[in-house]
Amino acid sequence: MEYSNNVTEFVLLGLTQDPGGQKALFVIFLLIYIVTMVGNLLTVVTVLASPSLGSPMYLFLIYLSLIDAAYSNVISPKLIRDLLCGKKTISFSACMGQFFLEHLFGGTEVFLLVAMAYDRYVAICKPLHYITIMNRQVCLLLLFVSSAAGFVHSLVQLLFVYNLPFCGPNVIDHFMCDMYPLLELACSDTHVLGLTMVANGGVICTVVFIGLLTSYGVILSSLKTHSQEGRRKALSTCSSHITVVILFFVPCIFMYFRPVSNFPIDKFISVAYMVITPMLNPLIYTLRNTEMTNAMKKLSCRKLVIDRLRMCHSY
Repeated sequence: MEYSNNVTEFVLLGLTQDPGGQKALFVIFLLIYIVTMVGNLLTVVTVLASPSLGSPMYLFLIYLSLIDAAYSNVISPKLIRDLLCGKKTISFSACMGQFFLEHLFGGTEVFLLVAMAYDRYVAICKPLHYITIMNRQVCLLLLFVSSAAGFVHSLVQLLFVYNLPFCGPNVIDHFMCDMYPLLELACSDTHVLGLTMVANGGVICTVVFIGLLTSYGVILSSLKTHSQEGRRKALSTCSSHITVVILFFVPCIFMYFRPVSNFPIDKFISVAYMVITPMLNPLIYTLRNTEMTNAMKKLSCRKLVIDRLRMCHSY
């Protein structure tokens, strides 16, 4: 049976229908968005302005911060704006665009975390060859591969969803356009397509997550041969990476490694890795990283000195 796509826009139900709850969430998510953008951009500026932060790890950290900032901009502004709107709508083309960008940045971050784990493995397990192995060309190649893999993943997702027939209803019980809510609205049988989506998203997340935990297990077991100071520094760095990996992957696996179905808790799980995690990443990497905190202190002191010199010069 042929179906035509006569849906031009979708209605989003959002996180809650309670007016008081929406106002409270507006304030909360606005603050989270501001902290996310300031934290990630501050991380980028600190690394770029600090010659001491020249190792490949900080190049990856810059890219992670830029991805988190972009990821947040795909989701949060629309979410925040809709909390003040009576009727939350999104056009079909904007919905597909949001869906593509969400999976583009999310997929890129998945593979970037793999590259960052490899960087830590080389730094801790093969420290004498670190500069040789993790040269600039290799780092740029890993960044390119991460971006390309994220793009391919997102494009596959989009092609499947874009060609689905939507003939009504057009109400999405979510605050954004995501895979499972859209599959539920399709007029055709999406069982096989849902399994394909699980293979493309859920299996990738699960396999990568297990691989990352295994790699960090190997890294931590190799610390027996290091000095006490070396172990402390490596444990601090690895614990930051492991925290980020768990915060990002566990909600993703819950969301995408299952048959096509929607649960009321899905919206709040999505908030965890789409809104909260991009805010926490810069805090985790800066507060647990002595080199980053020292670099930030030096930059703030340098700015304070410059401001005082300008004031003296003005007088």
